[in-house]
Amino acid sequence: MNSKNSVSDHFSQVGKMVNVSSGAEREIEDYELSRYACYLIVQNGDPRKKVIAFGQSYFAVKTRQQELIEDFDELSENQKRIAIRNELKNHNKSLAEAAHNAGVKTPLEYAVFQNCGYMGLYGGLKAADIKKRKGLKKSQDILEYMGSEELAANLFRATQTDAKLRRENISGKDAANQTHYNVGKKVRQTISDLGGTMPEHLPTPEKSVRQLENESKNANRTTYFQNEEMPDASLQVYSKKRQNHVVCRLQLHRLDRQIPAHMQAWL
Repeated sequence: MNSKNSVSDHFSQVGKMVNVSSGAEREIEDYELSRYACYLIVQNGDPRKKVIAFGQSYFAVKTRQQELIEDFDELSENQKRIAIRNELKNHNKSLAEAAHNAGVKTPLEYAVFQNCGYMGLYGGLKAADIKKRKGLKKSQDILEYMGSEELAANLFRATQTDAKLRRENISGKDAANQTHYNVGKKVRQTISDLGGTMPEHLPTPEKSVRQLENESKNANRTTYFQNEEMPDASLQVYSKKRQNHVVCRLQLHRLDRQIPAHMQAWL
């Protein structure tokens, strides 16, 4: 193979016994594949077959995730906050849907559900308690005033609760609340086992994530227009980027409309 891997190491020819007429058995030719061989088959298979299409999509997603992980290590603290906060927004939409499917329907029920997750992760503190500890105003969102480490803990809480609700088909608001609490508590225990700082003791940033995003956008805009005599080609590129940005915002708006209105405030 061009990859310098031996074919026989990954496609091993083995015998397989099959039943034939009158209870007799006959050996047929068969192959035992390594994990690497299975990957190659999926990557080079016919995408018209559902299992192949699913596998190719899986590899594309995982490759992009690894690229993001490698890029993430090079980000500053503020850039990490922006990246994790945006990721948390997306996962909170999925969590809201999972909670709704489990029986968490009204605004009050969803507020209780969210508090259960916070209480598990923050040692009994509710959202209002966390806001008070951070010295935030009533109108300020606690997720906007978290450092990257605290945001990452909450992201893990959200993704694992979402997955558990769906995987175990949790039904009933009380069961959903307990699940959220248990997951939050497990994340807290993991932090403790690793010798980490409890989330309620982590420092509160002075600027919100939204402020950082606005500053970043303004800085990029200023840099882009520093040259007043911008070539026509550059103008066209900028115009195209703006169009793509508007399209993306519209798509996100349509997605937001699929989430119950009372849950969007928690995203």
